[in-house]
Amino acid sequence: MRLHDPKITVKNADVLDYPCNVLVLKYAQWWHGADLAVGRELGLGKGWDSGGEFLAPGEFRLLPGDKKIGADQVLFVGLAPLKKLTYSLLREFGKSAILHLNKVAPQSRHLAMTIHGVNIGMDEREVFLAQLAGILDVLSDPQIMTGLEEISFVEKNAARAKRLAEILAENYKPRISPQLNELSRPISDAGCSQEKPHIFVAMPFLEEMEDTFIFGIHGPVQEAGFLCERVDIAVFTGDIVERIKSRIETAQLVIADLTGANANVYLEVGYAWGCKVNTLLICKNVDELKFDVKGQRCLIYSSINDLKKKLSSELKFHARTR
Repeated sequence: MRLHDPKITVKNADVLDYPCNVLVLKYAQWWHGADLAVGRELGLGKGWDSGGEFLAPGEFRLLPGDKKIGADQVLFVGLAPLKKLTYSLLREFGKSAILHLNKVAPQSRHLAMTIHGVNIGMDEREVFLAQLAGILDVLSDPQIMTGLEEISFVEKNAARAKRLAEILAENYKPRISPQLNELSRPISDAGCSQEKPHIFVAMPFLEEMEDTFIFGIHGPVQEAGFLCERVDIAVFTGDIVERIKSRIETAQLVIADLTGANANVYLEVGYAWGCKVNTLLICKNVDELKFDVKGQRCLIYSSINDLKKKLSSELKFHARTR
Protein backbone atom coordinates (compact mmCIF):
# COMPACT_ATOMS: atom_id res chain seq x y z
CA MET A 1 0.00 0.00 0.00
CA ARG A 2 1.24 3.49 -0.91
CA LEU A 3 0.93 5.72 2.16
CA HIS A 4 1.49 9.10 0.46
CA ASP A 5 1.61 10.80 -2.91
CA PRO A 6 4.76 10.19 -4.96
CA LYS A 7 7.17 13.09 -5.28
CA ILE A 8 5.97 15.50 -8.00
CA THR A 9 8.72 17.46 -9.79
CA VAL A 10 9.28 19.72 -12.79
CA LYS A 11 12.52 19.12 -14.70
CA ASN A 12 14.14 21.34 -17.30
CA ALA A 13 15.40 18.66 -19.67
CA ASP A 14 14.95 16.98 -23.05
CA VAL A 15 12.58 13.98 -22.91
CA LEU A 16 14.87 12.11 -25.30
CA ASP A 17 17.62 12.06 -22.67
CA TYR A 18 15.67 12.09 -19.42
CA PRO A 19 16.20 8.87 -17.37
CA CYS A 20 13.05 7.27 -15.92
CA ASN A 21 11.26 3.93 -15.82
CA VAL A 22 8.39 5.04 -18.07
CA LEU A 23 7.93 8.09 -20.29
CA VAL A 24 4.22 8.84 -20.90
CA LEU A 25 3.24 10.56 -24.16
CA LYS A 26 0.02 11.36 -25.98
CA TYR A 27 -0.73 10.35 -29.56
CA ALA A 28 -3.31 12.82 -30.92
CA GLN A 29 -3.96 10.98 -34.20
CA TRP A 30 -0.76 12.40 -35.69
CA TRP A 31 2.85 12.83 -34.67
CA HIS A 32 3.53 16.09 -32.86
CA GLY A 33 6.27 17.55 -30.67
CA ALA A 34 7.70 15.16 -28.08
CA ASP A 35 5.86 12.08 -29.41
CA LEU A 36 7.23 12.85 -32.88
CA ALA A 37 10.80 13.11 -31.56
CA VAL A 38 10.55 9.94 -29.46
CA GLY A 39 8.72 8.04 -32.22
CA ARG A 40 11.52 8.79 -34.64
CA GLU A 41 14.16 7.59 -32.19
CA LEU A 42 12.23 4.35 -31.69
CA GLY A 43 11.71 3.81 -35.42
CA LEU A 44 7.93 4.09 -35.25
CA GLY A 45 7.72 6.39 -38.26
CA LYS A 46 6.57 3.85 -40.78
CA GLY A 47 4.60 6.44 -42.68
CA TRP A 48 4.80 9.59 -40.57
CA ASP A 49 1.71 10.85 -42.37
CA SER A 50 -0.35 7.78 -41.43
CA GLY A 51 -2.76 9.74 -39.20
CA GLY A 52 -4.64 7.63 -36.69
CA GLU A 53 -3.25 4.29 -37.81
CA PHE A 54 -0.75 4.10 -34.96
CA LEU A 55 -3.11 4.39 -31.99
CA ALA A 56 -6.83 5.20 -31.83
CA PRO A 57 -8.32 7.37 -29.05
CA GLY A 58 -8.65 5.34 -25.85
CA GLU A 59 -5.98 2.80 -26.85
CA PHE A 60 -2.50 2.58 -25.36
CA ARG A 61 0.78 0.92 -26.16
CA LEU A 62 3.81 0.26 -23.94
CA LEU A 63 7.08 -0.02 -25.87
CA PRO A 64 10.70 -0.59 -24.82
CA GLY A 65 13.11 2.35 -24.96
CA ASP A 66 15.80 0.00 -26.30
CA LYS A 67 18.48 2.35 -24.94
CA LYS A 68 17.67 4.75 -27.79
CA ILE A 69 16.23 7.26 -25.33
CA GLY A 70 16.65 7.91 -21.60
CA ALA A 71 13.45 6.11 -20.55
CA ASP A 72 13.36 2.34 -20.05
CA GLN A 73 9.87 2.19 -21.58
CA VAL A 74 7.43 4.52 -23.33
CA LEU A 75 3.67 4.52 -22.87
CA PHE A 76 1.73 6.09 -25.73
CA VAL A 77 -1.89 7.00 -24.95
CA GLY A 78 -4.29 7.64 -27.82
CA LEU A 79 -6.19 10.96 -27.71
CA ALA A 80 -8.54 12.86 -30.00
CA PRO A 81 -6.98 15.05 -32.73
CA LEU A 82 -5.44 18.35 -31.65
CA LYS A 83 -8.36 20.40 -32.97
CA LYS A 84 -10.64 18.54 -30.51
CA LEU A 85 -8.30 18.59 -27.52
CA THR A 86 -9.88 20.03 -24.36
CA TYR A 87 -8.77 20.59 -20.78
CA SER A 88 -11.12 17.84 -19.59
CA LEU A 89 -9.54 15.41 -22.08
CA LEU A 90 -6.12 16.26 -20.68
CA ARG A 91 -7.39 15.49 -17.19
CA GLU A 92 -8.65 12.15 -18.53
CA PHE A 93 -5.24 11.63 -20.14
CA GLY A 94 -3.60 11.94 -16.72
CA LYS A 95 -6.06 9.45 -15.24
CA SER A 96 -5.83 6.92 -18.03
CA ALA A 97 -2.03 7.03 -18.12
CA ILE A 98 -1.84 5.89 -14.48
CA LEU A 99 -4.59 3.29 -14.91
CA HIS A 100 -2.91 1.81 -18.00
CA LEU A 101 0.42 1.65 -16.22
CA ASN A 102 -1.19 -0.01 -13.22
CA LYS A 103 -2.11 -2.85 -15.58
CA VAL A 104 1.10 -3.24 -17.57
CA ALA A 105 3.90 -1.78 -15.39
CA PRO A 106 2.50 -1.50 -11.85
CA GLN A 107 5.87 -1.49 -10.08
CA SER A 108 7.31 1.45 -11.99
CA ARG A 109 9.07 3.79 -9.58
CA HIS A 110 9.67 6.89 -11.70
CA LEU A 111 7.35 8.23 -14.42
CA ALA A 112 7.96 11.22 -16.67
CA MET A 113 5.65 13.13 -19.01
CA THR A 114 5.41 16.42 -20.86
CA ILE A 115 2.51 18.86 -20.67
CA HIS A 116 0.33 18.90 -23.76
CA GLY A 117 -1.65 21.52 -25.61
CA VAL A 118 0.40 24.67 -24.96
CA ASN A 119 1.74 24.93 -28.52
CA ILE A 120 -1.78 24.88 -29.95
CA GLY A 121 -2.91 27.73 -27.74
CA MET A 122 -4.16 26.09 -24.56
CA ASP A 123 -3.60 27.87 -21.25
CA GLU A 124 -0.25 26.73 -19.82
CA ARG A 125 -1.33 26.76 -16.18
CA GLU A 126 -4.64 25.00 -16.83
CA VAL A 127 -3.19 22.15 -18.93
CA PHE A 128 -0.52 21.49 -16.31
CA LEU A 129 -2.98 21.47 -13.42
CA ALA A 130 -5.50 19.41 -15.43
CA GLN A 131 -2.96 16.67 -16.17
CA LEU A 132 -1.80 16.74 -12.55
CA ALA A 133 -5.41 16.58 -11.34
CA GLY A 134 -6.10 13.49 -13.44
CA ILE A 135 -3.04 11.75 -12.02
CA LEU A 136 -3.89 12.65 -8.44
CA ASP A 137 -7.54 11.60 -8.93
CA VAL A 138 -6.36 8.05 -9.56
CA LEU A 139 -3.60 8.07 -6.95
CA SER A 140 -6.18 8.83 -4.25
CA ASP A 141 -6.51 5.02 -4.23
CA PRO A 142 -3.39 3.84 -2.32
CA GLN A 143 -3.63 0.45 -4.02
CA ILE A 144 -2.81 1.98 -7.42
CA MET A 145 0.88 2.02 -8.50
CA THR A 146 2.07 0.99 -5.06
CA GLY A 147 5.77 1.29 -5.92
CA LEU A 148 5.54 4.73 -7.50
CA GLU A 149 8.05 7.17 -5.98
CA GLU A 150 8.29 10.11 -8.39
CA ILE A 151 6.43 11.74 -11.29
CA SER A 152 8.40 14.29 -13.31
CA PHE A 153 6.98 16.83 -15.74
CA VAL A 154 9.77 17.34 -18.26
CA GLU A 155 9.99 20.67 -20.09
CA LYS A 156 12.75 21.61 -22.52
CA ASN A 157 12.05 25.35 -22.40
CA ALA A 158 13.84 26.72 -19.33
CA ALA A 159 11.50 29.68 -18.82
CA ARG A 160 8.40 27.50 -19.03
CA ALA A 161 9.94 24.91 -16.70
CA LYS A 162 10.52 27.67 -14.14
CA ARG A 163 6.89 28.84 -14.47
CA LEU A 164 5.57 25.30 -14.09
CA ALA A 165 7.69 24.76 -10.96
CA GLU A 166 6.21 27.94 -9.50
CA ILE A 167 2.66 26.83 -10.35
CA LEU A 168 3.32 23.47 -8.69
CA ALA A 169 4.72 25.08 -5.53
CA GLU A 170 1.76 27.48 -5.30
CA ASN A 171 -0.97 24.88 -5.77
CA TYR A 172 0.18 21.43 -4.65
CA LYS A 173 0.86 20.02 -1.23
CA PRO A 174 1.66 16.28 -1.08
CA ARG A 175 -1.05 14.19 0.53
CA ILE A 176 0.18 12.08 3.42
CA SER A 177 -2.95 9.93 3.26
CA PRO A 178 -4.24 10.46 -0.30
CA GLN A 179 -7.68 9.00 0.34
CA LEU A 180 -8.28 11.42 3.23
CA ASN A 181 -6.85 14.72 1.91
CA GLU A 182 -8.46 17.08 -0.57
CA LEU A 183 -6.64 18.74 -3.45
CA SER A 184 -6.35 22.51 -3.64
CA ARG A 185 -9.22 24.27 -5.44
CA PRO A 186 -7.12 25.24 -8.51
CA ILE A 187 -6.13 21.59 -9.04
CA SER A 188 -9.55 20.08 -8.29
CA ASP A 189 -11.20 22.58 -10.68
CA ALA A 190 -8.67 22.19 -13.52
CA GLY A 191 -10.04 20.38 -16.55
CA CYS A 192 -13.54 20.15 -15.11
CA SER A 193 -16.29 19.19 -17.55
CA GLN A 194 -17.70 22.73 -17.70
CA GLU A 195 -15.09 24.68 -19.65
CA LYS A 196 -13.94 27.96 -18.14
CA PRO A 197 -14.25 31.21 -20.15
CA HIS A 198 -11.17 32.02 -22.18
CA ILE A 199 -9.53 34.99 -23.85
CA PHE A 200 -7.71 34.37 -27.12
CA VAL A 201 -4.50 36.31 -27.74
CA ALA A 202 -3.43 37.05 -31.30
CA MET A 203 0.17 38.22 -31.45
CA PRO A 204 3.42 37.47 -33.30
CA PHE A 205 5.25 34.36 -32.09
CA LEU A 206 8.62 36.03 -31.53
CA GLU A 207 11.15 35.52 -28.74
CA GLU A 208 11.36 39.27 -28.11
CA MET A 209 7.62 39.39 -27.40
CA GLU A 210 7.54 36.47 -24.96
CA ASP A 211 7.81 38.70 -21.86
CA THR A 212 5.07 40.93 -23.25
CA PHE A 213 2.76 37.92 -23.38
CA ILE A 214 3.75 36.31 -20.06
CA PHE A 215 3.88 39.42 -17.89
CA GLY A 216 1.88 42.01 -19.78
CA ILE A 217 -1.04 39.88 -20.98
CA HIS A 218 -1.17 36.39 -19.44
CA GLY A 219 -0.93 37.64 -15.85
CA PRO A 220 -3.76 40.21 -16.07
CA VAL A 221 -5.98 37.77 -18.02
CA GLN A 222 -5.68 35.08 -15.35
CA GLU A 223 -6.10 37.59 -12.52
CA ALA A 224 -9.39 38.60 -14.16
CA GLY A 225 -10.55 34.96 -13.98
CA PHE A 226 -10.08 33.85 -17.58
CA LEU A 227 -8.00 31.17 -19.25
CA CYS A 228 -5.41 32.74 -21.58
CA GLU A 229 -4.81 31.07 -24.92
CA ARG A 230 -2.24 31.78 -27.64
CA VAL A 231 -0.89 29.57 -30.44
CA ASP A 232 2.87 29.20 -29.93
CA ILE A 233 3.84 28.54 -33.54
CA ALA A 234 4.64 30.88 -36.41
CA VAL A 235 3.12 28.89 -39.30
CA PHE A 236 -0.59 27.98 -39.20
CA THR A 237 -1.67 24.88 -41.15
CA GLY A 238 -4.35 22.17 -41.09
CA ASP A 239 -5.78 21.38 -37.68
CA ILE A 240 -4.07 24.45 -36.18
CA VAL A 241 -6.11 26.79 -38.38
CA GLU A 242 -9.31 24.97 -37.43
CA ARG A 243 -8.44 25.18 -33.75
CA ILE A 244 -7.65 28.91 -33.97
CA LYS A 245 -10.99 29.56 -35.64
CA SER A 246 -12.84 27.51 -33.02
CA ARG A 247 -11.14 29.22 -30.08
CA ILE A 248 -11.74 32.68 -31.55
CA GLU A 249 -15.42 31.85 -32.12
CA THR A 250 -15.89 30.80 -28.49
CA ALA A 251 -13.68 33.43 -26.83
CA GLN A 252 -15.02 35.95 -24.33
CA LEU A 253 -12.58 38.42 -25.86
CA VAL A 254 -9.80 38.47 -28.45
CA ILE A 255 -6.75 40.55 -27.52
CA ALA A 256 -4.72 41.38 -30.64
CA ASP A 257 -1.23 42.86 -30.39
CA LEU A 258 -0.64 44.64 -33.69
CA THR A 259 2.99 45.45 -32.88
CA GLY A 260 5.07 44.56 -35.91
CA ALA A 261 2.06 44.44 -38.26
CA ASN A 262 2.11 40.63 -38.40
CA ALA A 263 -0.10 39.23 -41.20
CA ASN A 264 -1.41 36.30 -39.13
CA VAL A 265 -2.54 38.66 -36.38
CA TYR A 266 -4.46 40.82 -38.83
CA LEU A 267 -6.14 37.70 -40.26
CA GLU A 268 -7.18 36.63 -36.76
CA VAL A 269 -8.57 40.10 -36.06
CA GLY A 270 -10.58 39.97 -39.28
CA TYR A 271 -11.96 36.56 -38.40
CA ALA A 272 -12.92 37.75 -34.90
CA TRP A 273 -14.72 40.76 -36.38
CA GLY A 274 -16.53 38.48 -38.83
CA CYS A 275 -17.68 36.31 -35.91
CA LYS A 276 -18.74 39.43 -33.97
CA VAL A 277 -16.41 38.53 -31.08
CA ASN A 278 -15.36 41.39 -28.80
CA THR A 279 -11.86 42.45 -29.79
CA LEU A 280 -9.31 44.60 -27.96
CA LEU A 281 -6.52 45.98 -30.14
CA ILE A 282 -3.20 46.81 -28.49
CA CYS A 283 0.06 48.12 -29.95
CA LYS A 284 3.37 49.50 -28.74
CA ASN A 285 3.88 51.90 -31.65
CA VAL A 286 0.87 53.69 -33.11
CA ASP A 287 2.81 54.36 -36.33
CA GLU A 288 2.78 50.60 -37.09
CA LEU A 289 -1.01 50.43 -37.36
CA LYS A 290 -2.29 49.68 -40.86
CA PHE A 291 -4.99 51.79 -42.49
CA ASP A 292 -7.75 49.21 -41.98
CA VAL A 293 -7.54 49.46 -38.16
CA LYS A 294 -6.54 53.11 -37.71
CA GLY A 295 -10.16 54.10 -37.15
CA GLN A 296 -10.57 51.52 -34.37
CA ARG A 297 -9.94 52.03 -30.66
CA CYS A 298 -6.48 50.76 -29.81
CA LEU A 299 -4.74 50.54 -26.43
CA ILE A 300 -1.22 51.95 -26.88
CA TYR A 301 1.36 50.82 -24.34
CA SER A 302 4.89 52.07 -23.68
CA SER A 303 6.27 49.14 -21.67
CA ILE A 304 5.30 45.72 -20.33
CA ASN A 305 4.41 47.22 -16.96
CA ASP A 306 2.32 49.91 -18.66
CA LEU A 307 0.49 47.21 -20.63
CA LYS A 308 -0.14 45.18 -17.49
CA LYS A 309 -1.72 48.15 -15.71
CA LYS A 310 -3.86 49.23 -18.67
CA LEU A 311 -4.99 45.70 -19.48
CA SER A 312 -5.86 44.92 -15.86
CA SER A 313 -8.13 47.96 -15.81
CA GLU A 314 -9.68 47.05 -19.17
CA LEU A 315 -10.41 43.46 -18.17
CA LYS A 316 -12.40 44.47 -15.10
CA PHE A 317 -15.28 45.34 -17.43
CA HIS A 318 -15.13 42.01 -19.25
CA ALA A 319 -14.98 40.11 -15.96
CA ARG A 320 -18.18 41.83 -14.83
CA THR A 321 -20.08 41.14 -18.06
CA ARG A 322 -19.10 37.53 -18.73
